[in-house]
Amino acid sequence: MLVTRLTDDSVNVVYRTEEGSLGERIAFATDLPNIQAVEAGAAFSFDGDPAAFKLAAEARRMRLAHLFDPQAALGTSDVDPYPHQLRAVYEEMLPRHPLRFILGDDPGAGKTIMAGLLAKELITRGDAADILVVAPGSLVDQWYDEMTEKFRLTFQILTKDLIDQGGNPFARGGLWLARLDVLARNSDGILDKACDVDWDLVIFDEAHKMSASVFGSEVKKTKRYQMGERLGAARNVLLMTATPHSGKEEQFQLFLALLDADRFEGVVREGTRRVDVSDLMRRLVKEELRRFDGTRLFPERLSYTVQYPLSDPEKALYVAVTDYVRDQMNLADRLQDKDNRKRVAVGFALTTLQRRLASSPAAIARSLERRLGRLQSELREARLGVTAPRTIDLGALDDDIDLDDLTDEERGALEDRAVRCDRCCVHGGAGNRNRSPRCVGTAGKDDQELPVVLQMGPASRDPG
Repeated sequence: MLVTRLTDDSVNVVYRTEEGSLGERIAFATDLPNIQAVEAGAAFSFDGDPAAFKLAAEARRMRLAHLFDPQAALGTSDVDPYPHQLRAVYEEMLPRHPLRFILGDDPGAGKTIMAGLLAKELITRGDAADILVVAPGSLVDQWYDEMTEKFRLTFQILTKDLIDQGGNPFARGGLWLARLDVLARNSDGILDKACDVDWDLVIFDEAHKMSASVFGSEVKKTKRYQMGERLGAARNVLLMTATPHSGKEEQFQLFLALLDADRFEGVVREGTRRVDVSDLMRRLVKEELRRFDGTRLFPERLSYTVQYPLSDPEKALYVAVTDYVRDQMNLADRLQDKDNRKRVAVGFALTTLQRRLASSPAAIARSLERRLGRLQSELREARLGVTAPRTIDLGALDDDIDLDDLTDEERGALEDRAVRCDRCCVHGGAGNRNRSPRCVGTAGKDDQELPVVLQMGPASRDPG
């Protein structure tokens, strides 16, 4: 060992390591309390903290567990998987490097369980640390619960509060759950921020919502599809959907292009061509799913149509709402050339009425009453002249947004904006209480777009 004095409180030390190589460092006076004389002897003194040694050894054992147990994630997960789930994870997906795969099994096959097992196995093997799950808004909470309870994986949900805080919430990586349309809209550049992270695995649930279509020689990509293209640059990508094929081959191949853009490039130029996708997709229907004893997981499906008669009040309500929606849609179509977003707004409001009608008479009654109240409020404000012309925020209204992806609160807010944007007026009162929904066009001033005059009364409710 060679020690050279540099200053009053520092020296340069040259030393030889146990392996025989030379080392060099500068030591300061403040380092003296940590320097101890070592006598030649055994390489291991065995005087360390036994608890710390056991902890380190156990961590190392867990890190190498997959080398001795190919299904190590099962031992630390609260799941009892079926044969098709084990085959999907350990035979279809894990052997692929990188993973570019479509899990297209029928509903009820347990695709979330398979995705959770895949994520847990990759984490256990040290192959993944930063994972992003993109799911429809209505399924995000379900994903969080499944990952937490069954796999002990704690995901962070991307919320509006995190977005509003500024900065990049994904900057430190980790396990994330994000809603499909939140990323697709890219509000506040949140998709750009997500793409700044080098994700180890990106999982898309209900991936068929990321669709693209072909019109002549032009490909029309929805915002969801464009989001899938950008996030699909990750090393491992899993698309989960029960309906991978919509019946149109060109759209299916555009969907496959999310996994392999080079392979499926030129769909428009070369025309539709069938391709072998066995290396990219697994598709099992319910009839193929079995337990370990070979019995069917689901009973045999018998498909037939059950008809039932509507009562006279139900039939009258159905016809009245259907006529109202049809007439309103026709008026909305006339807005297309002037303001497409207003047309979409009207479409959202009217589609909601159709959904509520199919739900129950009570549901459509509440929607009609709520809509009537909003329109009457707008009319009162207009007559009193207390409402200045407003610009309604229609940023969230896009043709490819699915109402199923919205929470009840967001759907209600969307209805509010839609009601305001269709510039409807209401002539209500006691004389109209028993009248069915109908719409009448009236001429506006200054050649403005015809406003819609709604005359509607409370809808029929469930008897009793």
